[in-house]
Amino acid sequence: SVSPRVLGERLCSAEEATAGSGTYTRHGFIFSSLAGCLEKRSEDSGLPVVSVVRDAESQLLPDVGAVVTCKVCSINSRFAKVHILYVGSTPLKSTFRGTIRREDIRATEKDKVEVYKSFRPGDIVLAKVISLGDAQSNYLLSTAENELGVVVARSEAGVQMVPISWCEMQCPRTHTKDFRKVARVQPQFLQT
Repeated sequence: SVSPRVLGERLCSAEEATAGSGTYTRHGFIFSSLAGCLEKRSEDSGLPVVSVVRDAESQLLPDVGAVVTCKVCSINSRFAKVHILYVGSTPLKSTFRGTIRREDIRATEKDKVEVYKSFRPGDIVLAKVISLGDAQSNYLLSTAENELGVVVARSEAGVQMVPISWCEMQCPRTHTKDFRKVARVQPQFLQT
């Protein structure tokens, strides 16, 4: 029986089967960790193995550890809300929401981090997925590594700013400086 499964769908009780690839176990049930087709394989040891296989056309989903490119939608004192646009260099077909919490912005001096000095709405940010989304597909993201953080930001004048340090960017037109959590960009991640 090949029926499409959605991310986070409850497949069966953990007593009926073993969780295979594309699934995870929580509260005694096996859930789908990606969208794809359900496969049940019988094992000699008793319990069948349940796995979810992504078909080639189906949606690529952000996975824990994946580097994603996202756009900041809104910020407050505790976190930045983002839309995930790319996983690696692959554009996503649908929008996934993510949250970068204040404590996940930097690796050091976490207590001194201020969200508004790290990101602004409209910024394009490289981040790493640290935990999978809940039902609202809200992924938790981190920018704690040097390579992660803001890659594209526009100044008040609407000009793309130039990074001048790991915590500042400058508008080439007005020379105004703005605080950001700047990514030390690796060329393969630059999305034009």
